[in-house]
Amino acid sequence: MTNNRKYNGLTVSEKKDGTSAADDMRVEPKESGYLRQGERLDDLQLGGLELIQDPDKFCFGVDAVMLTDFARVKPGERVLDLGTGNGIIPILLSAKTRGEHFTGLEIQADMAEMARRSVRHNHLEERIDIVTGDIKEAADIFRPAFFDVITTNPPYMLADHGLRNPDEALAIARHEVLCSLDDILRESMKLMQDKSRFYMIHRPFRLTEIMIRMNYYKIEPKRIRFVHPYIDKEPTMVLIEGVKGARSRVTVEPPLVLYGKKDN
Repeated sequence: MTNNRKYNGLTVSEKKDGTSAADDMRVEPKESGYLRQGERLDDLQLGGLELIQDPDKFCFGVDAVMLTDFARVKPGERVLDLGTGNGIIPILLSAKTRGEHFTGLEIQADMAEMARRSVRHNHLEERIDIVTGDIKEAADIFRPAFFDVITTNPPYMLADHGLRNPDEALAIARHEVLCSLDDILRESMKLMQDKSRFYMIHRPFRLTEIMIRMNYYKIEPKRIRFVHPYIDKEPTMVLIEGVKGARSRVTVEPPLVLYGKKDN
């Protein structure tokens, strides 16, 4: 059983592991050539934007929404989202910020194709590109030191940690099957200019590893915000900002508490 709550106007459902997934945003499919069989069109409740999703594959969660709230994109900046999935992060950032251009990199061809259809459906072709490719080869796909901001909502679990979902798309989204934390940070370092910013949401149990590896790749942690399902519960997620080539000084922001008093 799930408890439906609100986060930034989106109805989300709290799952057993304490994370939350976007829910109840479904709208009736419109007359459009962009939808395929089994897909649905979700209202993002932001400037009329809608997202194509397949409920049999990985659908975005509230973690993606929180990451786009946490990330700071200045007017005219170029943004790269690593592991973009269905394109939710660049699509949300295009409405929330005045960034000049957004690129999403996704290794799964079918997910990338779905993301492109969402971009066309929302008439965002001039601002968003979706590229099919491997994060491990990102520095070969794109021009080095090109991006002002990099975002990522990566797989949280190590490849051999816990039970792996038998569904390939879900396994890739949740476990480090096709890329690791080191792959993401290594390629990000190459693609970032000096003082470019890196934004990631992850699990607190890996925070020590994250901080050490960010420092190794010269992406200095600058802001951290823990996300709690309830005020009296341990954090289930952590938002992190890093700056390439910055001095060592980190600010821990007030915690983000998703829900009020838990219902009986």
